[in-house]
Amino acid sequence: MAAAVMTFTAVPLTLYPDMFPGPLGHSMAGRALESGTWACAPVQIRDFATDRHRTVDDTPAGGGAGMVLKADVLGAAIDHAMAAHPGLPLLAMTPRGAPVTQKRVRDLAAGPGAIILCGRFEGFDERIFDARPIEQLSMGDIILSGGEMGALMLLDACIRLLPGVMGAASSGDDESFENGLLEYPHYTRPVEWEGRTIPEVLRSGDHAKIAAWRKQQAQDHTRLRRPDLWERHEDARDRPASGARQKKKD
Repeated sequence: MAAAVMTFTAVPLTLYPDMFPGPLGHSMAGRALESGTWACAPVQIRDFATDRHRTVDDTPAGGGAGMVLKADVLGAAIDHAMAAHPGLPLLAMTPRGAPVTQKRVRDLAAGPGAIILCGRFEGFDERIFDARPIEQLSMGDIILSGGEMGALMLLDACIRLLPGVMGAASSGDDESFENGLLEYPHYTRPVEWEGRTIPEVLRSGDHAKIAAWRKQQAQDHTRLRRPDLWERHEDARDRPASGARQKKKD
């Protein structure tokens, strides 16, 4: 008997549940949603406010501009989502979070899904991070109007890696960040366009030369455009295997 395929479940906690699935209802992600490869179950944070005005935010303690999402409302929404979807990791989209990496995306995509807390206004009452097991994540050094767009980006990165979403299982193997490098440049027909031609090596039919050219291009582009990635890539290449380190110690 074939093993049951696990459905990846996305549970955004948000003040704007209509933003989901949003763009993820189209193209590959949309087809995967229709087929049941993944599910989207947004939770309206405002439903867990207890006053008649359904208040979810308040002024910052100590003064200052903007409003802050209330810990008691957030805690109730989180507890509901965790009880309804046990076993899912709890994430929060915030500029203070750790930058998302492709490795983290792959780890999430291999799991059952995620509960994703989407911030608004000035952010979250800090006590929520002390009281609940929340992993804080950031999609980059930018400020968005809310965490929903970051959550959509994170989910898109995960969903495309789910089994069967991309055509061939190897489709993403050579893409940027998968091997610590930016991806090599691509070309297609026509061979000549506005006086620019496809590099001759790509028209040679020599697969070994093409592979070597692509590897060199990936290295050159990474070194020039993302020296931070290049430095990490070089460190990883130069680092000896654990066994080698052990042997040296002995």
